Amino acid sequence: MIRFVTGQLAEQDADGVVIGMGGMGFLVRVSDYTRGLLPPIGGEVTLKTHLAVREDALDLYGFGDDAERVLFMQLVGVSGIGPRMALTITGLTTPQLLANAIRGGEVAFLTQASGVGKKTAERVILELRDKVGGTGAIAPAPGSGHRGGARDGLLALGFTEAEVDHALSSADDGLDEESLIRHGLAALGRARA
Repeated sequence: MIRFVTGQLAEQDADGVVIGMGGMGFLVRVSDYTRGLLPPIGGEVTLKTHLAVREDALDLYGFGDDAERVLFMQLVGVSGIGPRMALTITGLTTPQLLANAIRGGEVAFLTQASGVGKKTAERVILELRDKVGGTGAIAPAPGSGHRGGARDGLLALGFTEAEVDHALSSADDGLDEESLIRHGLAALGRARA
């Protein structure tokens, strides 16, 4: 998976930002929060990323810091929250303040995000309240390194956190990210058969 991109900020528009590197321009979708962290056009930028894979598209989402990326991944794990809605929610404020709002059950705050109604906000709070730290720090995503990347990739394919964690629990520790994804897909295929 693509974990970060570094390059020149070539342009910004409603779809996201274009990062130029190696003679190519990569469209990266970013939140309003991350837009506020970007340098002027022409400046060098590094964004943490998540590649969302769908049948009809590959979308690259970028984040100004690890905390926003972790919160984004937690949001897409909530039933009914896709990557675009998760990005809209993370764009409301800083990751720390958003974590505080979720922990505090602030439904009205979450409904300020475009497309988020009361029921969706309540579902986010119900599913994530215990996953964000009490002081506003975001709890780290389970796993790290290759295992964390494989987990992110499987979550992006639409599997639930419980399914992914169970599928990866039987994998050998020495596997690289690609092998872990293959192992997880095989285990998930057997579980759903």
